[in-house]
Amino acid sequence: MEKKPVKIVTIGGGSSYTPELMEGFIKRYDELPIREIWLVDIEDGKEKMEIVGAMAQRMWDASPYDVKVHLTLDRREALKDADFVTTQFRVGLLNARIKDERIPFSYGMLGQETNGAGGIFKAFRTIPVILSIVEDMKELCPNAWLINFTNPSGMVTEAVMKYGKWEKVIGLCNVPVGAMMKEPETIGKTLDQLTYKFAGLNHFHWHKVYDEHGNEVTQDIIDAMYEGKDGGLPANIADVPFFKEQLDTMKMIPCGYHRYYYRQQEMLAHGLEEFNDPEKGTRGQQVKQTEAELFELYKDPNLDHKPEQLAKRGGAHYSDAACETIASIYSNANRHIVVTTKNNGAVPDLPADCAVEVSAYIGATGAKAIAFGELQPAEKGWLQCMKNMEHCVEAAAVTGDYGMALQAFILNPQIPAGTNAKRVLDELLIAHKKYLPQFAKKIAELEAEGVTIKDDVARELTEKGL
Repeated sequence: MEKKPVKIVTIGGGSSYTPELMEGFIKRYDELPIREIWLVDIEDGKEKMEIVGAMAQRMWDASPYDVKVHLTLDRREALKDADFVTTQFRVGLLNARIKDERIPFSYGMLGQETNGAGGIFKAFRTIPVILSIVEDMKELCPNAWLINFTNPSGMVTEAVMKYGKWEKVIGLCNVPVGAMMKEPETIGKTLDQLTYKFAGLNHFHWHKVYDEHGNEVTQDIIDAMYEGKDGGLPANIADVPFFKEQLDTMKMIPCGYHRYYYRQQEMLAHGLEEFNDPEKGTRGQQVKQTEAELFELYKDPNLDHKPEQLAKRGGAHYSDAACETIASIYSNANRHIVVTTKNNGAVPDLPADCAVEVSAYIGATGAKAIAFGELQPAEKGWLQCMKNMEHCVEAAAVTGDYGMALQAFILNPQIPAGTNAKRVLDELLIAHKKYLPQFAKKIAELEAEGVTIKDDVARELTEKGL
């Protein structure tokens, strides 16, 4: 029986990640026969979309497959009759990320894309937009799957399920893929010889590993990590080692982002060092430079493959997660993929209806989460604190409730509670006024009170309307 050709829509199509996505689709074409791909962006992203869209078409033209890449600023035009919608957008572009980082750092607290105050504000800007996309999907492609890569992926995906009432959604992250690609070789194995079990939240999970005989080899990998072997740490995270005694007791491998919690002092010091170095700047400022270089490469009319420099961007293996998930749903392959999905008891320490990041089998009905079981007290405590913080963030993003936003700030382990926490919240509200209509009333009050932004770079960006 001939397979139905597939229509893919990518929202945030002007992203520098798009060539990686195209590479993943080309690699899997025999399993996933794509008819057309639509790249969607906003007016501010039009130039990048045109550059990356032309490159995407060159990539397909260099392949044996006849696939047309369409470019549009009209989301509704693209969504009509889509089979899969992937999301990889950044509300406010990289300038918003820079403000998310610099304003907290100016008060001596972590400024980071998905953790702390910056991660909370990325959610505030993103959740209303993803919910508006879901409303369009209900009308224009009610049978489509939403595959979300937009950060903070866990909270964005949970908001789609909880507030958007959309069940056909899967959240993705490249971090588990990086671990599974690098860890096996540290103990002389290949991935197909190992069984992985992940549990936790996006950017806050742990995992265990078993060999082909059913023996647990988690400790072997932990030991190898302390012999200097590469365990797949993402390019955007400073390599501050975990305390080995902690991991030996935990008997699980934390994800790279746990460094922001388990080695908070050192990670904060590293971030502040870059923040105070005008040559480096924050990670967002570094990424802005990397992106500029990438788009210069993408302009080359002879370039028809993903350049190596994309790995510096921090999102390596994105296509392996996104394309493998889509292919596995389409062909009902029931492959093991680590995704954000509804808990349904996989992690009994959290409510059944919340979103968790876990190992799952992915097929035509979506994600079937693999039960992990109860966690030990330390991990359970962290998990419950972080999940309830996420619930506060999501509620504030949807309602614009300032008190709820303050609750999220005070609960977040990266934000020391007190006057500075409130000050950072207020400055970020003013900095992102353009993208936070739900907080309009509070922002007007803060402006009337004369609240200004302390950091020069963030203030200048805001005054320029960026």
